[in-house]
Amino acid sequence: MKRYFLIISMIVLALCLTVSCATKVTTEPVIEEVIALDSSVSDIQKYGNLVLTITKSDMDAIGAEYGDVFTISFGSEVVEAPYCTSYSDVDLGNLVLRNDGETMILAINMGDFATTYGIATKVTNADKTYQWVFEEGKKLEDVTLSFVLTGKGEYRDQYLIHQLSRTNERADYSSDAVFANFREIEGGNLGSGALYRSSSPVNNEIGRAKYADAFVKENGVKTVMNLADSDEAILGYFAEEDFASPYYKSLYENGSVIALNMGVSFKTREFQAGLAEGFTFLANNEGPYLVHCNEGKDRAGFTSAVLSALMGLSYEEIAEDYMTTYENYYHVEKGSEQYEAVKRSNIDSMLTFIAGVEASELPNVDLAAKTEEFLTAIGMDKATIDTLKANLSKNYK
Repeated sequence: MKRYFLIISMIVLALCLTVSCATKVTTEPVIEEVIALDSSVSDIQKYGNLVLTITKSDMDAIGAEYGDVFTISFGSEVVEAPYCTSYSDVDLGNLVLRNDGETMILAINMGDFATTYGIATKVTNADKTYQWVFEEGKKLEDVTLSFVLTGKGEYRDQYLIHQLSRTNERADYSSDAVFANFREIEGGNLGSGALYRSSSPVNNEIGRAKYADAFVKENGVKTVMNLADSDEAILGYFAEEDFASPYYKSLYENGSVIALNMGVSFKTREFQAGLAEGFTFLANNEGPYLVHCNEGKDRAGFTSAVLSALMGLSYEEIAEDYMTTYENYYHVEKGSEQYEAVKRSNIDSMLTFIAGVEASELPNVDLAAKTEEFLTAIGMDKATIDTLKANLSKNYK
């Protein structure tokens, strides 16, 4: 059965109350509109995805847009899923309500919805064919679901971010520097040629190592903070057939590279301890400095934001530097809806975590002072922070 409807509920009638001199107090009616769809299941696909009887046209009719979030009820279960176009529009293991042409599908990205939620059991036959078996007395037609639009646009930013794609082909980029995501961080109290960031100059997994290594050498980098690799991994890169980063190797063999092997979640104690260790290494060694992970995007993005804020760069300058990576890798245009979505989701979240303020306060807060507080909280002493600032303020060019 397929049907859609608009439920208009919660109409509060006027109440008449007699107060002292028989004064009437009338309450205005309150109307809350709930947008919903009911659906049956027409099929269960091989991997447990539910093929629904509602269609893309039905979604259009209720004004649903990609990035809206639906609350879905079936049996005793209540779950949430964003409305998207692809399984990969959500992270692995997450629910997604996606359209496949005109067909609507409810699924788990890289998962089995039907099995996970006890809709049916998959039985594989001896000839490798399969069938879905239901509880006794039940059949496919008995599976019904209710979809209520409860989060208008709530997932829109994440949906736009998941649309990003890039290649690892040099010919698709305007320059070697853009391809390697290599650049100097400038502004505030940073000295000329003091701080650089890039994709990995040693791990050639994404084909950029030799390009980044050339820029590291050209700019005279003397100390490197490697956020991604262990010493064992670095030695492994040296032994690979496509290794072509001799300058990086010379820095490593000279003891000028710290291998921190950090995860990607900047909110963990492990990440923060690695950050403090890496910054102490920079304070104890001569610049110019390079910060990198694999892509030079997430871990390097957070680390660069911390150093930039410490050195007095404004919120706008820090955000612009962070977003340059997305312009480099994904050709995201400044000011576009996708650009703003990434900015809100990523760098704004990073800076609010560092400064301990709301995103709306970022343009006006003293980021340098807040960052010093953050560094103290993760275990750095004032003398080391002061030395780090002094090193980063020198003119190396």
